[in-house]
Amino acid sequence: MAKLSNRFWFQLHGWFSLPIWLIFCFVCLTGTVAVFSHELTWLTNPASRATNPDNLPAKPVAELVAAVEQAYPMADVGTVMVFEPYLVNAVIFTDHDKPQAIAYVNQYTGEIQQVNQGITFIGFMRSLHGWLLFPWQSSYSIGYYLVSAMALVMLGALVTGLIIYKNFWRSFTQPKIRFNQGKKTVLTDLHRLAGVWSIWFLIVMSATGLWYLVQAVMWHADIDVEPHAPLVAAEQLPVTQTQPPVSFAEAMQIARQRFPDFQPSYLMLPEHNRGMYSLMGGGDHIFYDQYSYNLSINPWTGDIAHEKSPASMTGLQTVMHIADPLHYGTLGGIWTKAIWFLFGLLLSGMSITGFMIWGSRTVKAVRESRRNNALQEVSHGAS
Repeated sequence: MAKLSNRFWFQLHGWFSLPIWLIFCFVCLTGTVAVFSHELTWLTNPASRATNPDNLPAKPVAELVAAVEQAYPMADVGTVMVFEPYLVNAVIFTDHDKPQAIAYVNQYTGEIQQVNQGITFIGFMRSLHGWLLFPWQSSYSIGYYLVSAMALVMLGALVTGLIIYKNFWRSFTQPKIRFNQGKKTVLTDLHRLAGVWSIWFLIVMSATGLWYLVQAVMWHADIDVEPHAPLVAAEQLPVTQTQPPVSFAEAMQIARQRFPDFQPSYLMLPEHNRGMYSLMGGGDHIFYDQYSYNLSINPWTGDIAHEKSPASMTGLQTVMHIADPLHYGTLGGIWTKAIWFLFGLLLSGMSITGFMIWGSRTVKAVRESRRNNALQEVSHGAS
């Protein structure tokens, strides 16, 4: 009975891992690359590097916006993205001959080092990993569902693998890879060893992936975890004045006065006369992402119409803002990214070795079945 039970769990483990192993492996590999997408951008594109040979302090973001507006007088700046200190700031704008462009502005010198009118490597890798470049329509993407559903596959493979390998903790104290007992044994030992040492990583990826799946369902059902940015009341609009009295620089100052540890990351300027400054950023909280602070500032009055911070978040909002740092390993900077990158490679390798093990067992089973059928035909013919 125990043998039958082990066989059942092994087959279930295989079905969790193998029918879509190619997609799973692709998602793992693209996620692994996405972890280092910022560093790879710095490495491959000199214009993205925020060089600072004179050790200058970073200029206020409003000055970078002003530099773009001076270089492109007809530009309409909509968004500013702030990355790591070694990467330039991205000022996104439109112009008469540019439907959408991204100005790479060095925050230390104020120089526009490049204007990009295509998709960036960072955006491409996050999109490829997040929803396989499937289009979005009506608040959902089939690709996003497909990728986030990999969490169920990963969790099922983890649980069934631990049931099969009952004494898995021995791989912590007595790791072994038997190189002298054939290819199949080497693959099995590598698969088990990588799996045991990746238990914590599999749990983190499964938990965050399940959240992304739940989040996709809520988006599809128009359930808002966070409220939309408010609009300026019509009665607050002046009759004659066309330019809001509160500048972008003043809005940034208001945000820092409200949250002294505010570190800007995604800043949106008003799109119309009823729009507000929507300022998002991170803080000193290690487990929260770079959007954990959010302020909507009225450009006509300077009032904070809406604010959000880790201290005021609901339970679902907290989960939403800690999922990305845990999933991409950004919570501790370059060192945790390196750890996530390493275990991402291990997870990708596990999917490949698992397929090879399953393939060798399947081929062997098919050959034995054919051999048995041939023997039965011979015996029937002889009788």
